[in-house]
Amino acid sequence: MNTSAQPVFSNTYLKESEAILLNKGKTFYWARFFLTPISAQRATRLYRFCRFIDDLADEALDKIAVKESLTCIQSELEIGHSEHLVVADAIQLFKECDIPVYIPCELINGVMSDLSLVRVKTEAELLTYCYRVAGTVGIMMCKVLNVSNPTALFHAIDLGIAMQMTNICRDVYEDAMMDRIYLPESISGNMSPQHVFNENKLEQDLLVQSVSKLLNKADDYYASAYLGLAHLPFRSRVSILVAATLYQAIGHQIQQKPILALSMKVYVPKRLKLLLSIKVCMTALVDYRFWFYRSAHQSKLHQLIAKLPFCNG
Repeated sequence: MNTSAQPVFSNTYLKESEAILLNKGKTFYWARFFLTPISAQRATRLYRFCRFIDDLADEALDKIAVKESLTCIQSELEIGHSEHLVVADAIQLFKECDIPVYIPCELINGVMSDLSLVRVKTEAELLTYCYRVAGTVGIMMCKVLNVSNPTALFHAIDLGIAMQMTNICRDVYEDAMMDRIYLPESISGNMSPQHVFNENKLEQDLLVQSVSKLLNKADDYYASAYLGLAHLPFRSRVSILVAATLYQAIGHQIQQKPILALSMKVYVPKRLKLLLSIKVCMTALVDYRFWFYRSAHQSKLHQLIAKLPFCNG
């Protein structure tokens, strides 16, 4: 791992990054306290870059201009130089952690797809999107934590996919307001934003069933992610376990009160975060799967995305 480069970031930059993480990534902010200081710092820097890219698309007023900006950032990543502080720091981080630049470029490809009409038709399209905007983050997090075992990357991709599926289910209304439908037609039928807002019982029941199906699918990917934790250093293992558990809990809350959850943003309260963190850590400590990798990754989970970088093809 290359650690010789001089930092382009300052204490002010790091504090700003931590504030962004606290404000926009509360689950990850909570989980990062289990990391070593250097891993926590790098994870925070990675989060800031990913959030910066995501916000460019979500806050876009001129989609053509934003696409041009994102394409420019891809070029800067490939060249290895940028005048923008966030991008410049990311370039250094990728060098420090041996992250191939085509991985964050895949992330940008996923984010750019949000700038076009979003209507996901098939499970393959959904998984490709989830891989690009979140599975890539799992790959980069592995590198940040100094883990490069190919099998570990399979499970990291699964965690990213699971978390993104949870995001999609949590943000159905919010996405529909931006004319985005991520629930694939193969699950939900030909759904439109109007269907999401429709208070007709049949429409609401279909929406609830579609979200439930996707959350069940997400649980399969969470289960795979758990099996891969044994590849991580102990403190990183605990941190990722806590983050995954708290994110999965968002899905469980949606399933308990689906209609209420679909009309408002679901969060895990601090008290429940603490209780879940303690419970999952106590359970994991006596689970041999937390300590030893004794199973193979299920290639069927990557069957539809097998050609994408680092997937189990």
